[in-house]
Amino acid sequence: MQSPKLRLDRSRHAAPQVFEHLREQIVSLELAPGAPLSRVTLAETYGLSQTPIRDALMRLAEEALVEIYPQHTTVVSRIDIPAARQAHFLRQSLELEIVHMLAQQPDAVLHKRLQASIDLQRVSHANGEYQQFINADQAFHRDMHTAAGVTSLWELEQRYSGHLDRLRRLHLPEAGKAERIMDDHQRLLDAIVAQEPARAQQVLREHLSGTLSQVAEICKRYPEYVLAA
Repeated sequence: MQSPKLRLDRSRHAAPQVFEHLREQIVSLELAPGAPLSRVTLAETYGLSQTPIRDALMRLAEEALVEIYPQHTTVVSRIDIPAARQAHFLRQSLELEIVHMLAQQPDAVLHKRLQASIDLQRVSHANGEYQQFINADQAFHRDMHTAAGVTSLWELEQRYSGHLDRLRRLHLPEAGKAERIMDDHQRLLDAIVAQEPARAQQVLREHLSGTLSQVAEICKRYPEYVLAA
């Protein structure tokens, strides 16, 4: 198991911080599917008792990102393809309504923020900074939710997104994938600015379908990481 690096914020409870840190490592595949997670080792690494470690692992289990075997061990779960498909359905259903709404209301501040995220993605991609690229991708979609007044729904989506996000991480290094993401974001922003709701929805459908259209190939490349559909 890779040793986590985390400086705890003593003004916050420890368990949520451990949960957030481990979740980030799991979603980024720094902790790969099948990796063991020892409570004792984690407690020593974080400098905590086992209670906040247990609470963090329980939250990860609620998102099906770890499997807990009582009195035995905890391991990072394999990527569940049906769960990823359900997360995609939820996200697409919500974001189709969001982009339709945003394309009907001029918002220069939002447009500037979305363009800034696209520009940051271009810089990150040029520098080979995958995590910064992903962070900018997340910011692009989160800002749309915020502008539509449904930030809590973004948080809901995130709770179900772990398996889908790991699939996307496996797919991202494919040649041309990052460029397609940036091009889709630009086309989506252009449709929103032009106040063309139908075009914005069509671009979004194409954008969100990319990874799931390649599930068979991803499973073939990484059979040890996934559960069959």
